Amino acid sequence: VAFSSGLTAGAFVWGVLVDIIGRRWAFNFTCLFAGAFGLALGGCNSYTAFLVVTAFNGFGVGGNIPIDTTICLEFIPQSKRFLLALLSIFQPLGVTITVAIAYGFIPRYSCEPNFTADNPLPSCNQADPGEPCCTRDSNMGWRYTLFTLGAISLGIFGLRFFMFNFQESPKYLVYRGQDDKAIAVLEHIAKVNKRPCGVTKADFEALTGEEDSQTSATELIGAGAAQKQASLKDQVMIELARYRLLFNGWQMAYLTILVWLTYIMDFWGFTLAGTFLPRIVALKNSQLNLSLEYTYRTYFAIYTPGLVGVVLGSMMYAIPTFGRKIAMTVSSGLMGVSIFIFSVVNGQASNIGLNFMEYFFQSMFNAVLYGWTPEVFPAPIRGTACGVASFWGRLFGIIAPLTAQQLLPSTRDAEVSDYQKVLYLAGGITLGCVLTTAILPNHVLGKQSM
Repeated sequence: VAFSSGLTAGAFVWGVLVDIIGRRWAFNFTCLFAGAFGLALGGCNSYTAFLVVTAFNGFGVGGNIPIDTTICLEFIPQSKRFLLALLSIFQPLGVTITVAIAYGFIPRYSCEPNFTADNPLPSCNQADPGEPCCTRDSNMGWRYTLFTLGAISLGIFGLRFFMFNFQESPKYLVYRGQDDKAIAVLEHIAKVNKRPCGVTKADFEALTGEEDSQTSATELIGAGAAQKQASLKDQVMIELARYRLLFNGWQMAYLTILVWLTYIMDFWGFTLAGTFLPRIVALKNSQLNLSLEYTYRTYFAIYTPGLVGVVLGSMMYAIPTFGRKIAMTVSSGLMGVSIFIFSVVNGQASNIGLNFMEYFFQSMFNAVLYGWTPEVFPAPIRGTACGVASFWGRLFGIIAPLTAQQLLPSTRDAEVSDYQKVLYLAGGITLGCVLTTAILPNHVLGKQSM
């Protein structure tokens, strides 16, 4: 819940800030937040401190996804749009690397008997005097894992900030009336690609005073040079008008509501899966007399195929008109079905295979969804639209585990049979994405939003 709360706040705050302070600073600071607080997690000595730091870590992570897709959309050519979906390949790649790190540390540096046993060793903070307990020194595996992951994230921030010459989005600069800077960025991009720029300030000056997009009937909000002449009050009203644009006409309102519902049900399903499936797999494997070390090895088989799921989603994404819709509808349906089947079977092969299916289709679905969302909203509200959609998803990502917890016994540790209702809840809500994606309007799929 703490992590989901941070994700929710991060998605909303950074999603709005990216349209106000610019893509560049938001791009870097979200990574800094995630890395710094991720590193600090390993040093927490109380549960309260752990929850607080987890929330701040989520604040950085939650803002990063909508920002990255927004940036990529505004820099890549339309013929390379499949790269938006392929960007999500770093999620299963990151999970696989995390599993590898956890496999190296947690089974080796954990107390015995561990949490999968019938009588796990209690924490020394909760044990009676003289009772055998799990000390900090004998349970350092999870700390080593978090230290390593935090250091990797900070290293990525260093590469982003000091070595990667990231340019501000020219679309953002034009919208903010900074035409000279926008032209400089375009010239830089042309130089890197060994192409002539072909855009001059005179081209921009010819458009001065234009308030409407040349490619859309949607009115822009205080676009271009008009913002420089606005008072503080008018600038605030311009920012607030960003939200009204999400409901500007029935078609935009219809699209916005469907996107929100899709994010809500998607995040509900995969939050429950991410929260409970690893523990359920560990408990089921324990019933089969399989070790914790074996369980962490199975996570490789479960999560690594997510890379292929993203690639398949990217290939479907490249199919004109219907590729995106078919990919999202089919993958969300199979994701929900795999959760339902997993709830009623227990075997060494099925535990791997069904979780493999769930994560494969989850990766495929999210790859297309995250790439498609910024594509269908106008540039001035693109970051806001992605951020608010993620906000609703993250908000229900908080509600989902709280709801699921009410289905579990409060007087004893939950057993495998107790988790069936949680899996039904996850699978059923996820199947709602089949409906919301199937009725998406076809005319917005693959459009160029300026």
